Amino acid sequence: MLDFPTWRKVWLWGLTLVACLAALPSIFAAANLSWPDALPDPEVNLGLDLAGGSHILLEAQADQVASQRLENMEESVRSLMRNAEPRIRIGDLATSGGRLSFMLDDPADLDRAREILLPIVNGTGLTREWDLTVVDGQRMVLAPTQDGIEQAVTDAMDSATEVVRKRIDALGTREPTIIRQGDTRIVVQVPGLQDPDALKELLGQTAKLEFKLVDQSALPNDVAAGIAPPGSEIFPYSETSDFPGQMVAVRRLGGIRGDSLTNAQAGVDPQTNEAVVNIQFDQQGGAKFAKLSTENTGKPFAIILDGKVISSPYFREPILGGSAQISGGFTTETANNLAISLRSGALPVDLTVIEERTVGPDLGADSIRKGMIAMLIGTVAVIVLMISSYGRFGIYATLALGLNVLMILGIMAGLNTTLTLPGIAGFVLTIGAAVDANVLINERIREERKRGRRVVAAVETGYKEASRAIYDANVTNFIAGVLLFLFGSGPVRGFAVVLVIGLFTSVFTAVTLTRMWVAGWLRKSRPSDINI
Repeated sequence: MLDFPTWRKVWLWGLTLVACLAALPSIFAAANLSWPDALPDPEVNLGLDLAGGSHILLEAQADQVASQRLENMEESVRSLMRNAEPRIRIGDLATSGGRLSFMLDDPADLDRAREILLPIVNGTGLTREWDLTVVDGQRMVLAPTQDGIEQAVTDAMDSATEVVRKRIDALGTREPTIIRQGDTRIVVQVPGLQDPDALKELLGQTAKLEFKLVDQSALPNDVAAGIAPPGSEIFPYSETSDFPGQMVAVRRLGGIRGDSLTNAQAGVDPQTNEAVVNIQFDQQGGAKFAKLSTENTGKPFAIILDGKVISSPYFREPILGGSAQISGGFTTETANNLAISLRSGALPVDLTVIEERTVGPDLGADSIRKGMIAMLIGTVAVIVLMISSYGRFGIYATLALGLNVLMILGIMAGLNTTLTLPGIAGFVLTIGAAVDANVLINERIREERKRGRRVVAAVETGYKEASRAIYDANVTNFIAGVLLFLFGSGPVRGFAVVLVIGLFTSVFTAVTLTRMWVAGWLRKSRPSDINI
């Protein structure tokens, strides 16, 4: 137990120094000192309650999920019936009251049509998504189930949360907090961001990109009046397009959605020198885009972003490479934001900002000051108690305590974690709990000496027997910390992070390092008795 070969000492000291050195940039930043640019600079990020920042509460329009599912089902039904062998002819297809209904031209196709629709009606999970009924022996009605709608909303919100996370990460902000609240809300907290306008604009953009054919049969007067031909719909031109304030009719079905994009980058058109966004489709989307452009060469199509037409160019030739260019009066900033939105994916539902607040750094500075005072008082009290109670062994415990705090900071900086106000509470708790191991060890050594064991035997037995209780207690605390992190959110997670890291560093410093120091002292001094 007290045998420490040279290689082990080097390994333990090296590990300790690396963790402590990683804490230096954070200490320099807290002291407003400059850190050399040539050196790595991992820093502990401060949470919203310490650094200030922006807090935004977003709410989704859940009814959009049901309408989008209904439109997707309509397109699927048309495609499945058209591609059936032999083809199943349908008519009088209508979507009303949240249901889809259509008439079979030949009642003899009823069983075959039912067989084709069953896979998409039942879905791929355990939840039945649609109810299929037959009316008058010839009309088929598809109605979404309540469980199917709820599952679709849940999936949409999970997807929206991930999209929001990707967009914020693309801004280069550190450690944002993005969590779901209830069924249709998302909480976004970005520490250090004092101007939330750009964030709101980025998160409020659905980035729903669509390519749809322009309906050239639509009469201009009807389009201006908002009247669309059957199978088409009206969209307004955006303010940055070539026709602001005007309307255009496009085919409702048969276009391409932006969910098949694999990349989007802001760029500059070398011919016009205007800002554009270059996009790349995946293999399936590229094939569909190639087919659409080949079959409609010479015809106009509309590029629709979030319900507004930003451009309506012509397919001058088939586009076979799976890549395209979007232009529409962008500035460099708006083109970059659109590229970020398209890369991170379209939001499956519109998100509306229903609550917004900016937290200034003053409250955080006061919290840090009071937290540091509490930590200082706790540290001094612990040091005085340990040294007065255990002498040299108390000094070892004090040195281990100082290294413990530095190692926690260094590990947090290396993992790019965030320190919150509850995290400071975790620090203070760690300081008190860190010496528990040394108290157990020192008391056990004292007992062994009273029983008559010699110095080396007493120290070795004290560390060996006390370590069992120390490991058992810390395993229990570790399980509690992991559960807090998994099921908690925001401040609770901040506390759990410091707690879990502190458990590992406390055991390492209080047990392993102090044992190495005590072993070195015993080997060098060979005392006949110890004052503990």
